[in-house]
Amino acid sequence: MKAAAVTAFALALCLPMAAWSAPPETGGVRAEIRRDLDAARQEIRSDLAKARAELESENLDVGNSLQVHGNGNRKAKAEPKLPKAEITPQGDFLIEGETIAIDAAQRRQLLAYRGMVIEVARAGIDIGEVTALAAVDSVDRGVFSLMVGAMTGSLERRIERTVRSTVGPGVLLICDRMPALHDAQQQLASDLPAFRPYARLEARDADSCRNEVRREFAGR
Repeated sequence: MKAAAVTAFALALCLPMAAWSAPPETGGVRAEIRRDLDAARQEIRSDLAKARAELESENLDVGNSLQVHGNGNRKAKAEPKLPKAEITPQGDFLIEGETIAIDAAQRRQLLAYRGMVIEVARAGIDIGEVTALAAVDSVDRGVFSLMVGAMTGSLERRIERTVRSTVGPGVLLICDRMPALHDAQQQLASDLPAFRPYARLEARDADSCRNEVRREFAGR
């Protein structure tokens, strides 16, 4: 989102003053800005489509995922650095690249947990895509008044409103999924001892997540 806005501002500031006062035209610098914004949209969609595909095809790193460290009631604590642990698309559990012995039931649990985490990650990507595209659209709608918007801060306020209306509700929905992820982690930790050190979600993390989101957006 920031990159798209900065690019648009840079393009705007490179325009001669005559370009801003000239009547609309189908070619020239204005059309070039529109083409660049369209290219930005295409790049956003392409990059995030690739990220979604990688979620399905690559190993899931469980060592540092889904960890909540807000400024709420949870006390900051030093946690030991764990060996890298992954769940493969086939449901294997790897620690530092070594396959841990599992049975069929544990494989099903690992695949189910992997699917839950990927679903949360996809939701995060969706939020990022909506926000980035909305920011580009905000710039595009005001492209001919960018100079004024840059000086008055109106464009920045417009993008902030867009982010507040799209990101906050989406992240709260992700927070709502954390109790189920916590339960799945605890069940895996019980049934697969090798997974136990990686079950770091706490029951109160959903509330911490919600409080952090509300604090973040309260001041916007």
